[in-house]
Amino acid sequence: MIYRTLGDSDLKLSAITFGAWAVGGWMWGGTDHQQSVEAIQAAYDHGVTSIDTAPVYGQGLSEKIVGDAINDIPRDKLQILTKFGLRWDTDKGHFRFPSKDNDGNDLAIHEYAAKESVIKECEESLQRLGTDYIDLYQIHWPDPTTPISETMEALIQLKEQGKIREAAVCNYDAGQLKEANETINIVSNQVPYSMLRRDIEEEVVPYCLENNKGILAYSPLQRGLLTGKMTPGQDYEEGDARADSPYYSDENIKRTNAFLNAIQPIADNHDATLAQLTIQWTIQQPGITIALVGARNKEQATQNAKAADITLSNDELSKINDELDALELDLD
Repeated sequence: MIYRTLGDSDLKLSAITFGAWAVGGWMWGGTDHQQSVEAIQAAYDHGVTSIDTAPVYGQGLSEKIVGDAINDIPRDKLQILTKFGLRWDTDKGHFRFPSKDNDGNDLAIHEYAAKESVIKECEESLQRLGTDYIDLYQIHWPDPTTPISETMEALIQLKEQGKIREAAVCNYDAGQLKEANETINIVSNQVPYSMLRRDIEEEVVPYCLENNKGILAYSPLQRGLLTGKMTPGQDYEEGDARADSPYYSDENIKRTNAFLNAIQPIADNHDATLAQLTIQWTIQQPGITIALVGARNKEQATQNAKAADITLSNDELSKINDELDALELDLD
């Protein structure tokens, strides 16, 4: 495994970090608690020391599963990353979208990061995770109803109390990141990034490189699309949000699979899967500190971790990027 220091902090993360969105079941068509615990433990056994979760992932379930999975692991051997500011249990803040929980009950998701809410959420996360501190505490999405400075002041308080080690943001543009950093040192920005989604290269990556901020890339496999295992006519479990995303239209699956066929020889040269090739490509991109990769069982978690065993040459990276430049998806 590769370990990288996050920004100008002393926090060192595994370059492949376990993304625990899927194990919460929410928007993934449910979950299996024991398989999820085993997945996290298998990842740790193969060098993945960092775990990223959030309260909203299963409305507390993901954090509880993470807590169960790490119960017997020395706390100082792990880095726990969680979030705040995406609430399902209040109508305060900015309404983001309607949803359903794992039991099919209606939810209304709000972006809310007022100071008192951040403090409350941190306490609840600590209880679910079964720990007394969080290594990286991240606002999940910008809250347009709360001044950024107010949210960041809550993080100052939590850091002074020893409840969090470092403050971070998710889904912030370069301007928002700069503003947040005026109140507290922000060590990273967690943003979507994959071979198929590279818009952060325009402003976010240059800002983070120039200012020594880490980038945590989530959905590097584009929720399974870049594994080569999806086919047109794909079936999705009820509640799986991919069914309504343009990335997973039959035509885009065909085009993506054609691209993957073109780069398959590179994966074969490394005796790697397409998923492993994609993960390694991600963590070799400029400015990317780590890739967050989810797994539903221990086999997937083990294969993800082994992506760290390969290194792509400059020629291989150029070949992949040339094929990407020729790939056009219909996202309208």
